[in-house]
Amino acid sequence: MRRVALLIALGVGVVIAVAVALVISRAPNDRAPRPPNVLFIMADDLRLEAGMGGLRAHAPNLVRLNARATRFYATYCQQAVCNPSRSSLLTGLRPDTIGLWNNSVHFRQLRPDVVTLPQRFKLAGYETRGVGKIFHNWHTAEKGDARAWSAPEFLHYANHGDDAPIVSGALPPNQVTGVTGLRKYGQVPMTECRDVPDEAYYDGRVAAEAVRTLAEVKDRPFFLAVGFWKPHAPFNAPAKYWSLYRREQFADYDGRRPAGAPAQAFHESSEILGKSRPPTPAEAAEMRHGYFANIAYLDAQVGKLLDALDRSGVADRTVIVFVSDHGYHLGEHSLWGKTSNFEFDARVPMLISLPGQTRGAMTASFAELIDLYPTCSRSAVSRARTGWTGRACCRCSGIRRPRSKTRPSRSTRGRLISTAPRTAARRPWVTPCAPRRAATPNGAIGRRASPSPVSSTPPRTNRPRPSTASTTRPMPAPWPPWRRCSRPPTLA
Repeated sequence: MRRVALLIALGVGVVIAVAVALVISRAPNDRAPRPPNVLFIMADDLRLEAGMGGLRAHAPNLVRLNARATRFYATYCQQAVCNPSRSSLLTGLRPDTIGLWNNSVHFRQLRPDVVTLPQRFKLAGYETRGVGKIFHNWHTAEKGDARAWSAPEFLHYANHGDDAPIVSGALPPNQVTGVTGLRKYGQVPMTECRDVPDEAYYDGRVAAEAVRTLAEVKDRPFFLAVGFWKPHAPFNAPAKYWSLYRREQFADYDGRRPAGAPAQAFHESSEILGKSRPPTPAEAAEMRHGYFANIAYLDAQVGKLLDALDRSGVADRTVIVFVSDHGYHLGEHSLWGKTSNFEFDARVPMLISLPGQTRGAMTASFAELIDLYPTCSRSAVSRARTGWTGRACCRCSGIRRPRSKTRPSRSTRGRLISTAPRTAARRPWVTPCAPRRAATPNGAIGRRASPSPVSSTPPRTNRPRPSTASTTRPMPAPWPPWRRCSRPPTLA
């Protein structure tokens, strides 16, 4: 009798246990993994070395981001003009595919049904928000791209030439040094230095709205695009950012045109110079000073955004992308502004920080801005390929955590493409962290060098390294993120 009672009790216990397990399995799981968020930050007219924390730029927050991100050192835009570059990046289609090469046509006029990058995230269930200049909107019939966002855009449709300071009370005086030969940029002076708060200009208001929006959307998967208007002209950052530099820092740019370059490679720099004469040395130094003051101003706004992300509690599941639409000339090759195919215009900074990434890395493999569409899509939404032209910057499931290697990576997208330019002449703003071997006659450097077919020089000897003082210009100090490593790491 006791045995029967024991068996019945055991059976009842089993039934209760199974029922509880079923209830628990069907209950909502608060610990289920969430898709990663994306904080997409875009600058306007930012040069490569400034975006990576090097050369003259005072940019501690970009240096801070570099230290926790993967730096794509050889990234190029599709065209060094705002609208074609941004439209290409955000649709995943090349300008020739869209048929768009100027600033006056909205991409929706040519491709009305294209799915943009933020729209793709929206269709995947993300909360998508746009703050500041993401799409190029000025001079176009359609203002912004409302179908891409979950809420109306903020300060997305405006003109750089209308970015005049807005303050309460009297406007402080312009403290520029008195150079008067520069033309106005739209409705404002080309250079302007006033003791006003950050929010007096567009980017201060963009940063404040982005911080507010981040606090609003942090509890659900989000794609937050923040587009800053600087360092694009006019050069009118608040006075405290001008004071971070000395004017004499900006007087040594080489304006000579490359020997043998065709006339079609150049333009009249009319965006900055108009139809006037070339700038005097004093005018050129003042504009360069103002451009780098704009970078410091931009950097401060990026810092506000990074601080807000760290405070939000979601930084450990947020991908951070920082990029510029194209580069900029400051008198090099006799050019001012963009629109050329020279490296200063075509090459851009691109940084991607993974959730939880604490160590910076660098890859010298070629990348294009058009690659951001599949990279972001595959890392956060889906691996399915649906109509874009670019290729994800990293293998397998989108972005992979970088790891250190003894040599810079030579491959990208699964095949051999190129090696990084390693000579001082090709990389004038970078100081290598470790001594490099001298070049062999065929131009190769390092262990894999081989002798030229017409030379009897052996591939490797113990001869002293020849001096390069006469063939290369001196280089500044190394970038801060590289100080702690013997050689830059790269992506897997």
